[in-house]
Amino acid sequence: MKLTDFKALTFDCYGTLIDWETGMVEGLAPLTGRMSAPPSRDAILEAHARHESSQQRTTPSMLYRDLLAIVYKRLGEEWGVEVTHQECTTYGRSVEESWPAFQDSAESLRYLKQHYKLIILSNVDNRSFSGSNTRLGVNFDAVYTAEDVGSYKPSDRNFDYMLEKLPDIGIQKTDILHTAESMFHDHVPANRHGLANCWIYRRHDKQGFGATMDPGALPNVDFRFDSMADLVQAHRQELSAG
Repeated sequence: MKLTDFKALTFDCYGTLIDWETGMVEGLAPLTGRMSAPPSRDAILEAHARHESSQQRTTPSMLYRDLLAIVYKRLGEEWGVEVTHQECTTYGRSVEESWPAFQDSAESLRYLKQHYKLIILSNVDNRSFSGSNTRLGVNFDAVYTAEDVGSYKPSDRNFDYMLEKLPDIGIQKTDILHTAESMFHDHVPANRHGLANCWIYRRHDKQGFGATMDPGALPNVDFRFDSMADLVQAHRQELSAG
C-alpha cells in the first residue's frame, strides 16, 4: 500500500489540522486563571474530553459552539469556579474566532490539493468551521460536519453519511485514505468501516490522549506520521521513486 494509491484524503480537522488543544487551553484561561492551583495542561484537556464526549452522546444534534459553552459550564462546576453565561458563550465562539492552525497545515494542504481531493469529516458546526477554513487557506472538495449529520464521531452515522455522499463527487470507498489524529473519534470507526487510514500523531512527544477519550484497544493504522509535513515528505519521496 502506497500513499499514491489513493484519490482522496478525508480529514478530521480539529487535532489534525487545527491545534485544538492550544485553542482549548487558551480559551479556558479565564476559568483556570481564577483557580488557586490550576490543573496541568493535560489534566485540563482530559477533563475537557470527558465533558465533551458525554455532552455529544447526550445531545448529538446540538451545534458544537453551543455544546462547548456547556462544557465550559461543567468544567467550572467541577473545578469550583463560578462562571457567567457570557463566558460560556465566548468559549463556544473561540473555535471560529481563534483556534489556530498547526504551522504546517496550510502549506501541506496546498501541496496535497495538487494530488488529491480533500474532504473534511469533522465534529463541528458549519459556522465554526468557516473560521477555521480561513486559517487553513484551501478550498476543500467536500465538508461534512456534525451539524450536517446530526451526530458526533465516533458514531457510525457520520462515516455512513460521508460514504453515501462521496460518490456524488466521484470518490469511492477504496479511493479514500482517512487521515486523522484521534484514535477515539476517527481510527476506531475507520477500522469498523474498512477504510484505509493514516495517523497524524501530533501528540507523539506527549503522554496520554489529550483532548480525546482513551479508545481502549488501539486500532490498526496503515500509515503513521508525526505531522502533516512528514506526510507531504513521504508523498514526495514516493513520487520521486517512481
